[in-house]
Amino acid sequence: MEEDVFKISIITPVYNCEKYIAQTIENVLNQTYQNFEMILVDDCSTDNSAKIINNYAIDDNRIKYYKLDRNSGAAVARNYALSKSNGRFITYLDSDDLWYSNKLEKQIKFMIENKYGFTCTSYEVIDNLGNKLNKKIHMLNEVNYIGFLTNNLLQTVGIMVDTNIVKKELLIMPNIRRRQDAATWLQILKSGINCYGFDEILAMYRRTENSLSSNKFKAIKGIWYLYREIEKLSLPFSCYCFIRYAILAVWKRIYIRK
Repeated sequence: MEEDVFKISIITPVYNCEKYIAQTIENVLNQTYQNFEMILVDDCSTDNSAKIINNYAIDDNRIKYYKLDRNSGAAVARNYALSKSNGRFITYLDSDDLWYSNKLEKQIKFMIENKYGFTCTSYEVIDNLGNKLNKKIHMLNEVNYIGFLTNNLLQTVGIMVDTNIVKKELLIMPNIRRRQDAATWLQILKSGINCYGFDEILAMYRRTENSLSSNKFKAIKGIWYLYREIEKLSLPFSCYCFIRYAILAVWKRIYIRK
């Protein structure tokens, strides 16, 4: 494949992330695949996030900064970024997560060669300081709608979508505060497009103490709301999926530090 032929739009919601955002932007700038735009949408941060981002935007027009009028949540921020995107490929990088330097290059090659519209790479988990927690999440070869409900391995940091195959409107996230990304992957899967796993560790998901997903009670409410109110699953099947989710969630949080 001729290098850097296809443009990738990187969607990054931002909220009070001054601690990590410079590292995340540098991580993108250091990708071996350089035909990208990084669209950062600020959900009304009160720290120095905007200043840090704009310092990069001044020097590199691929870094694009927007700010919402009011705090609205990650779904609204991601949808706004999607509306501003003009790349054929869409990928997601939260403001505290990281990629290996060849993530974009390898994943887009994997998709083009196999004509896949929806993929997710394997990833590993890091802590607040960027230390590896010796937890690697490996993707299945292929996941359909039921497969994701019962094996919720897909992680936003590893997702990439080809809008020549997946309709862009399927990437519009429902306006819910939690699990909006999972609900979006389910939208795509319900349309009949499966997700193909690229089983190579190319991303780093940061588990922080203050993240939405780290609040266990709210996470439980969020996943149950997704099953019952968004996906309209039956009570028995919701219970089954939830048990599977809970077991996997516990496994994901068992770390062995070196």
